[in-house]
Amino acid sequence: MKSMLHGAPRSRILIAAIGLAAIVSTITILVTTAFSRPPDATSDASLLDGYRHVEVASVSDAMEKVAGQRIYLSHKMRPIFTSRFAGFAVTVKLRKEENHDPNALDGMLAAIDQGAPNSVYVMAVEDGADIAGMGGLMGTAMQARNFSGAVIDGGVRDTAYLQKIGFPVFALGSVPSTSVGHYRFAGANIPVICDGVSVSPGDIVVADSDGVAIVPRARAAEVLAAAQEMDFKEHSMYAYIEKLKSIEEAVKKFGRL
Repeated sequence: MKSMLHGAPRSRILIAAIGLAAIVSTITILVTTAFSRPPDATSDASLLDGYRHVEVASVSDAMEKVAGQRIYLSHKMRPIFTSRFAGFAVTVKLRKEENHDPNALDGMLAAIDQGAPNSVYVMAVEDGADIAGMGGLMGTAMQARNFSGAVIDGGVRDTAYLQKIGFPVFALGSVPSTSVGHYRFAGANIPVICDGVSVSPGDIVVADSDGVAIVPRARAAEVLAAAQEMDFKEHSMYAYIEKLKSIEEAVKKFGRL
């Protein structure tokens, strides 16, 4: 009996020691992994999260600084309601052509049904300022597939419904017309010219109240880093300007305008 009483505490101590060693080992592995394998800043999720938190004006400036390119859409491209989004371009091109072909626009719809979450539907409608490239039905399908938004180099209709469901669209204007019978699908996920700017499938499209900018996928990480730095400087300047009542002094200090 005595040996059993003496043995029980020793076994408990041994079990506790083993458990503690296992916990320490697990923590060591987790910490080592965390520091030896930093998050991939170029992953799709990381890029989109970053672009969703920077201003389009900074992205535009960063593109000009990093790549020497001015890749933003014109003042004509306006949102149907105040919105901001970022996503990867799914491109579609429509060619102007009078027809009676019921399948003329099938590819336009297939591009939606094949689109992945976080896509931005970028449509180039040939001479389409007064033609609705999309409306409520297409917007509903895009939202159901978790698209980030749409940019239409043409018109948009059913804007009240799109506002109701909260699907963001930038377009040249609101028009009641249809593309059915007047246009033919000319390709998807190909390079297109949208409002004068070249957009390739997979490019990052960012939009907010200032407009829309395009970032080639290959330059996305470095452009984001530059845009984040510009955002930080500009946001830091507001309080500095208010305190000194001088924008000149703020620009001298932060080098941002």
